[in-house]
Amino acid sequence: MRTICASLALFSLAACAAGEREIPVAVRIANSLPAVTVQARGETEPVGTNNADAADDPAIWRNSADPAASLIVGTDKKAGLYVYGLDGRKRDFIDAGRVNNVDLKAEVPINGASGILVVASDRNDVANAKLALFRLDPATAKLAALGTVAAGTGEAYGICLGRDETGVSAFIVLKDGTINQVLLDASGATPTGRIVRTMKLGTQSEGCAVDDRTHRLYVAEEDVGLWRFDARASGSVEPVRVGSVDLKQLVDDAEGVALAPIGESGGYVIVSSQGDNAYTLYNLTDDAYVGRFRIVDGPAIGGAQETDGIELMVGDFGPAYPGGLFIAQDGHNSSKAQNFKLVAWDDIAKALNLAK
Repeated sequence: MRTICASLALFSLAACAAGEREIPVAVRIANSLPAVTVQARGETEPVGTNNADAADDPAIWRNSADPAASLIVGTDKKAGLYVYGLDGRKRDFIDAGRVNNVDLKAEVPINGASGILVVASDRNDVANAKLALFRLDPATAKLAALGTVAAGTGEAYGICLGRDETGVSAFIVLKDGTINQVLLDASGATPTGRIVRTMKLGTQSEGCAVDDRTHRLYVAEEDVGLWRFDARASGSVEPVRVGSVDLKQLVDDAEGVALAPIGESGGYVIVSSQGDNAYTLYNLTDDAYVGRFRIVDGPAIGGAQETDGIELMVGDFGPAYPGGLFIAQDGHNSSKAQNFKLVAWDDIAKALNLAK
């Protein structure tokens, strides 16, 4: 999270020049496009680091046999990784130090067996990016460290996983906008990886997501907008702009990225419009702007503000989330440490009149 100082019609530029004071959220909201509202149906317990910008990014594992027993992995970027149930209660914590973003893939060869591979961007060494790999045991909800893999020179920031015929790749987004595609192999006693190509955006970038159906990689450049790349190792490294930080559809910082795949190639990509506490949707088919929503206070659960990481998975997650689960990091969470808010995808789709 960084101070926002941009040109808005209702805000004096002099305020930016004189100390770069933050533009009030109310002003940013007044100038951005309208957003529908939804309320969270659940939330996780707060992370352990108090009085700090600590919670950051979630990942979801869906239990197809018992959807209500699905699990959430979330980062405390000052300390390590948490595992939560859909009831929001902590099931496990593993001390991993400064891990920023996280993603996971099921049915991955791990130590000779198929398992759930969890990968986090490891920024314990800010000069040398690493990937921290873990196995998630769905029966116990415990994480086991597998080791780290070198991921390039620079500070590790964003992470997302993609899978194609070559295997599972980690796309690590370095803080300067460099994106390294690392082909992973966790099948042996020690995980390995090799950088198969590098892409580049011009400035600080973080959130990303991969659509395995279309082999497209989506990356948010915080003060510029949302881009997509070919996610295949043999594909083009040239970015295609999807949406711009225009202070209308999308307000800086553009942070987390998540996908709602529908059918063979349709659906939506969602970006955290952190600067005005909203989430912006674009169509996966033609990159067209779709709409915006906010998570507001409900009777028992608060809303979400200044969201960093987000995640979404469509499908049955039990009675509370029958059509899918959207998770957003809450940068405020009242007087408590930061946590993650859980929203039913059905509520978002209904509010925006989306196809499902």
